[in-house]
Amino acid sequence: MKSYRVGIVGATGAVGQEMLNVLGNRNFPVKELRLFASARSAGKKIKFKGKDIVVEELTKEFYKGLDIALFSAGGNISKEFAPIAAQNGVVVIDNSSAFRMDDNVPLVVPEVNPEDIKKHKGIIANPNCSTIQMCVALWPIHKEFGIKRLLVSTYQAASGAGAKGMQELLDQTKAFVEGKEIPIDKFVHQLLFNVIPHIDEFTDNGFTKEELKMINETRKIFHDNEIKISATTVRVPVLRAHSESINLELEKKSTSKEIRELLRESEGVKVIDNPKNNEYPMPIDAAGTYATYVGRIRDDEVFENGISLWVVADQILKGAALNAVQIAELL
Repeated sequence: MKSYRVGIVGATGAVGQEMLNVLGNRNFPVKELRLFASARSAGKKIKFKGKDIVVEELTKEFYKGLDIALFSAGGNISKEFAPIAAQNGVVVIDNSSAFRMDDNVPLVVPEVNPEDIKKHKGIIANPNCSTIQMCVALWPIHKEFGIKRLLVSTYQAASGAGAKGMQELLDQTKAFVEGKEIPIDKFVHQLLFNVIPHIDEFTDNGFTKEELKMINETRKIFHDNEIKISATTVRVPVLRAHSESINLELEKKSTSKEIRELLRESEGVKVIDNPKNNEYPMPIDAAGTYATYVGRIRDDEVFENGISLWVVADQILKGAALNAVQIAELL
């Protein structure tokens, strides 16, 4: 098997660390692995398959000797460094929002539109984490029955804001237990014992950028601009794994039983749907796993051909690191 020289940009962050783990766990054919981060993190040692790898400072010469570069260091870094790598023959898989809606950049969920990878011109975009898990769950339904309208409300974990978001929730918990003032920095309000209906910046139409990402990216991934989509994204005091409540209006008549059986046979999906025994997907069970979990599948009486379902996935894994490595595997 051919092996590849792989670089991870943003290697010390939460997603970068998971990219490293996924490469190892899935035995990706790595000939050489190089890790890049800011000057502040340069010199740190990170283990990969029992060997210490020294983190390098990201410079404009980083691409030399690489075949594939996995980016997870934020949009500004991607905009500056990804084109340099792509112009020099490196295939970039970018986890930021920098290129997702660029017509010349494929936006890929391997279980949904793997064929789009062939269209790349050096950069492939990883979708938004909430978009990925929703698309994995809904694509089989869209293919079989057609989705006319889609309403989604998210319950997004602190980890969606990175390692600092997780740490802030832990710090707030510790402060509460100790009777101290609760620190607020990463989130606009206290997250502990609260929910915040605000992720990313608000736009002029009242939607946040996070909500618009879910709407626009789903249409691009599905190659269908006719789907009517509305999203409300909410931060909840969960450490890891996002949840989504989804209501669908389908083009063709279906039943919850048909949807359940369809999803049981679908790639990347695991159905947990036995309410009588209190069995349904929860973040505490999804954290640290690769699957997209679906449950609470039921006929919806609001729409004529309506289906409701509940979707949970570890957004650091399937919503970021795993999806990126799956794209690299397809390459």
